[in-house]
Amino acid sequence: MRTIVLSWRYLLSQPLAAGLNLLLLALGLAAMTFVLLTRAQIDRAFERDLAGIDAVVGAKGSPMQLILAGVFHLDVPPGNIPLQEVQALARDARVARLIPLSLGDSYQGFRIVGTTADYPAHYRALLTEGRLWSQPMEAVLGAQVAQASGLRAGARFAGNHGLGAGGEVHTAMPYRVSGVLAPCACVLDRLVLTATESVWQLHEDGEAQDEEDRQAMAQEREITLALIQYRSPLAAVTFPRYVNSETSMQAAAPALEITRLLRMVGVGTDVLRGFAAVLLLTASLSVFIALWNAVRERRADLAMLRMLGASPARVAGLLVCEAVWLAVLASVLGLAAGHLLTGLLGFFLQAEKSLYLTAWLWVDEEVWVPVLALAVAVLAALLPAWSAYRVEVGQLLNARKNP
Repeated sequence: MRTIVLSWRYLLSQPLAAGLNLLLLALGLAAMTFVLLTRAQIDRAFERDLAGIDAVVGAKGSPMQLILAGVFHLDVPPGNIPLQEVQALARDARVARLIPLSLGDSYQGFRIVGTTADYPAHYRALLTEGRLWSQPMEAVLGAQVAQASGLRAGARFAGNHGLGAGGEVHTAMPYRVSGVLAPCACVLDRLVLTATESVWQLHEDGEAQDEEDRQAMAQEREITLALIQYRSPLAAVTFPRYVNSETSMQAAAPALEITRLLRMVGVGTDVLRGFAAVLLLTASLSVFIALWNAVRERRADLAMLRMLGASPARVAGLLVCEAVWLAVLASVLGLAAGHLLTGLLGFFLQAEKSLYLTAWLWVDEEVWVPVLALAVAVLAALLPAWSAYRVEVGQLLNARKNP
């Protein structure tokens, strides 16, 4: 106990050096924590939002764009697809379930999605108030939408044309909120859901000149995307090929595209891990130099400790305890800073109506952060501690007489 207290006092006796070592260690550990938290949450978000979706069908274009727009609602869809062709796909023997999605409008930056009740059911969404829509121009708000807008069941709102805020407001045809979804930490939290007929009615009534125009538009109705669930795993081989070659549409496999996306994201995380490793290496060198100099500067103090009966192991342990103090403090600061950075990133992403990230999460891999800090600090202290251990009492006494 005296060794621990004395090592703490020695650490405080050089605040600038201790502060620099602490900063370097904490920055490296914060970067590691940030990578662990963000990567774990992104992987979970992708896995959660992709659950049960075997293919996404949409207009021809980029398969990655199709997945990001149809599953995660993070991109603009490549276009619309004819309703008749989608209905033909729904009757295909390989398709167990087809969920249509119609995009084009938004509310305060949150996307309004025309769909069926199968969409919230797919994510096992629950209602905190109200009910699902039962007719066109009724809407259900995701938890994040309700929180940001303050709307509740029974309220009315008008959508904006386009997927971002600032488009023309459809004031003539407002929606009525029929319900609010409970938070699910999935893509539904940041969506406004309504019947597909709402999207058709809104644009047909706004563009049709007369009843004849309205009937013609009804014959040419389109949707934006369709989420497909296969009836059997064998459909994964033949269905995308059929859609891509025999129809005017495109089928993209989410698992394949997300693997590519995570590989690209992995490059960024590898760079950040490398940066953290450089910081930790720099911190270990700094701790080593500080403790090595401490052995030289404290020779008189070490001599006094030996005269008072301290063993060589106790003297060496004093330096190791200093390193452990640095590791403990750096672990606390690094973990806190890593969670804070993740929370800040999550705040900015939510402001952009993007992925949900939270700082209030602990992942199992974080237990290695303090272990890594201890390993770096103790390794840096080993050589100075060994040097203090090997010095003879006579040399220490001579050093005390001739400092």
